[in-house]
Amino acid sequence: MKYIKILILCSFFAIVSCSKKTIVNSGVIPQPNSIEYKEGIFTITEKTVIVTDGSEEALSIANKLNSFFNENFKINLRTSSKNQNDAIRLIISNQGSNKEGYQFQVSKKGVSISEITNTSSIKSIKDKRKLKIDTDSLVASILKKDITALSRAITLVESKNPKHKAQSNAILKACLPHANNSVRIGVTGVPGVGKSTFIEAFGKHLTSQNKKVAVLAVDPSSSVNKGSILGDKTRMEQLVTDKNAFIRPSPSGTSLGGVAQKTRESIILCEAAGFDTIIIETVGVGQSETVVHSMVDFFLLLKLAGAGDELQGIKRGIIEMADAIVINKADGDNIQNAKIAKTEFNRALHLYPPKESSWQPKVLTCSALRHNGISEIDTMISAYLLLTKENNYFVKRRNEQNTYWLKATIEQQLKDNFYNNKIVKNQLEKEIQNLEKGTTTPFNAAKKLLNLE
Repeated sequence: MKYIKILILCSFFAIVSCSKKTIVNSGVIPQPNSIEYKEGIFTITEKTVIVTDGSEEALSIANKLNSFFNENFKINLRTSSKNQNDAIRLIISNQGSNKEGYQFQVSKKGVSISEITNTSSIKSIKDKRKLKIDTDSLVASILKKDITALSRAITLVESKNPKHKAQSNAILKACLPHANNSVRIGVTGVPGVGKSTFIEAFGKHLTSQNKKVAVLAVDPSSSVNKGSILGDKTRMEQLVTDKNAFIRPSPSGTSLGGVAQKTRESIILCEAAGFDTIIIETVGVGQSETVVHSMVDFFLLLKLAGAGDELQGIKRGIIEMADAIVINKADGDNIQNAKIAKTEFNRALHLYPPKESSWQPKVLTCSALRHNGISEIDTMISAYLLLTKENNYFVKRRNEQNTYWLKATIEQQLKDNFYNNKIVKNQLEKEIQNLEKGTTTPFNAAKKLLNLE
């Protein structure tokens, strides 16, 4: 019999209560405010039943839950309205009180998940969603450093709905005079190098100096279903609760280098909201990170010591763009390896021609997990900014970035106009069919489509 065990050493009961202190992250989303731990293990088998209260919402959740178990564990769970043991109980309770929350209870008899809602709150949320967002008031709120307004504005900017395009452009135009007053830092590196941990440690270091930090984290999108987990807020659990920090995860989509197409616009909005340091975390996919480099003032590359072929680390490409290389996870038994890697990278960097900025890239080591070496990195970035502002490279770089994004925007708009053209859409399908039949070539088909009037 195929089964799955809920790996809970302790069964627990959790209930949201706004009057209680926030607890340590339990892995439960949304985060409960209190947890009571008890002994026990519950096993989900093919005999387990999903019990609902008969509501439409509960039935919908039950279907999604059943699909999850079927796709991942080949288990088909039966749905029932009759309460019983060995069951997952889904209950949505509408109460007249103003309290809202959920209860999640695990015991040897089963799992009980109940949601406490009230009709007045539901109606209030629906009414707010129906209201048209006022551009002027939204901009005014952003300038007053309202994080909620900033999040709504970024959502509008990222929206693919044509109705939101004009409004987002108006917001950006109004915010632009209040932008360009921050330091933009790009952080890249291979997956697993510790980008999120480093950003959290570095961000906490900056906020401790009363600086305001915005993190634009880009999550990789699935090439199959186009979805993204967007879990950076859960990985930066300390920084996300900092009043001087703002974290916005965005899907990479199809954009080059794992950078969301609207990240550039999001930077402007964050700057208008008063954030003086903007950190862009990329997916980390290699030499296509030129897109990140084109929108930041300082480009930081995270590396690992003893991770394999050291020759890969000194190849041209991304190393040429880096203003600094930081060897992360320099702790424990890996300290010596980190020192060796630092020496090798320093030798490699001296083989490259001098940068136009007159800055000699530095190699540092750090342990983001233990917060070692973070202050040295901050000092290094400050030295870079001082140098580039004195020799006017900082301003020159910003102007080059604007030119780059002008051309990139034109290219993207031309591409969108081409594929959204009705004549092109119809002819494109025909040319694809001709390709499948072998009656044309990709090059001839493309030429024909481009010559359409």
